[in-house]
Amino acid sequence: MNQDVNSQVNAIKQSFRQMMDGAVAQSMRQKGLDYHLNWGATLPRLREKADEIGKNYDLAIALWKENVRECKILATMIMPADEVLPEVIDIWMEQTPTQEIAEQAAFNLYQYLPYAPEKAYTWIASDKDLYQLCGFHILSRLFMNGQEPNERGINEFIDQALAALQGESVMVKKAAMLSVQRFAELGLVYQRLAKSAIKTINLDFL
Repeated sequence: MNQDVNSQVNAIKQSFRQMMDGAVAQSMRQKGLDYHLNWGATLPRLREKADEIGKNYDLAIALWKENVRECKILATMIMPADEVLPEVIDIWMEQTPTQEIAEQAAFNLYQYLPYAPEKAYTWIASDKDLYQLCGFHILSRLFMNGQEPNERGINEFIDQALAALQGESVMVKKAAMLSVQRFAELGLVYQRLAKSAIKTINLDFL
């Protein structure tokens, strides 16, 4: 890490002290979100910080390496989606420690990647919960933005969503159901496909 980036990281970590929210940090610990260091900074405060910094690849890489909740979230906010390689995203996904970081990465960065659909379909087929969670959240966002899957994508999505909805993980089930709802909002044909699929596993589709 060059000296300039190192100085920036240290200054950013110092700034978290002003954002510290003990109640938020305590609440996270009680919910089992055990970070090495957690200042309890709220997401709006972190978003303000990210806007102030702007997009910065080297700084994002450096921040992600810090085992600090706020550093990892900020890294997902400032990483330029059009610059980061798939291999780097694979490393980040592998190093994702919690549901919160996974969701923030999906919303702040992964949905905007030029190769977002490929990552999403790969991840929903994973046997790891956080990978599936990220994959379904990315697809939810892509569907919300009107991106329609091709026939192969539709079949793959429905198969994996049905498997997730019958799985053990509550967080994955919720993410999968949300993505099915967003899929249905793409139009009447998609709505019928979603309803028909959900019916096969005896679930109600709202």
